[in-house]
Amino acid sequence: MSAITILIPAYNESLHIDATIRSLQGGINNLREILVVDDGSNDDTALIAKEEGARVIRLDQNRGKGGAITAAFPFVTGEIVLILDADLKESAHEAKVLTGPILAGEADITIAKFLPGRGGRGFGMAKKTACLGLKALTGKSISSPLSGQRCMRKEVLASFLPLPPRFGMEVGMTIDAFSKGYRVLEVETLLKHCPPGRDWTGFLHRGRQFYDICAVLGSRAWRCCR
Repeated sequence: MSAITILIPAYNESLHIDATIRSLQGGINNLREILVVDDGSNDDTALIAKEEGARVIRLDQNRGKGGAITAAFPFVTGEIVLILDADLKESAHEAKVLTGPILAGEADITIAKFLPGRGGRGFGMAKKTACLGLKALTGKSISSPLSGQRCMRKEVLASFLPLPPRFGMEVGMTIDAFSKGYRVLEVETLLKHCPPGRDWTGFLHRGRQFYDICAVLGSRAWRCCR
């Protein structure tokens, strides 16, 4: 049976990465490795991840999620790649439901759907923009376009490289998946993560996210019109 590499891009996640890794160990069948990409962190993310038994790749400068995964791809050894956020903590093992449809050949990409109250704390502007852009560019509708919890075969991930930078990764990947004819399946999960709060730091994070989403939508629209 196909082996699984769990790929976790992490930036300053020293408060969460240990619990996330421990939850995944023994909780994911056919697991070959947990590969943590330390995306230029200035805390102990890399050290903690290594102590917990993960394989760690350290980037000297922050490249954002898309850049981190692109840089780590040559080090992936599993036939199936499960991309997860670093802040899932004790719920991380629930990502196992994303692997079943891939192993069974029922989907090319699975995307985690968070239950109400387990996702973000924002006002939904970025998500609404992503949904509208996806619909306009592909004619398809999904409910979790910003979910970073995704599973696919290694060759499918390779077809998306290089990934859009920073927070535009998920939207760009989803648009490209539909344009390539891949079967995309959303799967309800019990995953829970620690999104930014409604403070200045949280609003800054969401502003950057919104900018990156608009940028990738614009680039995909331009590509479609050429």
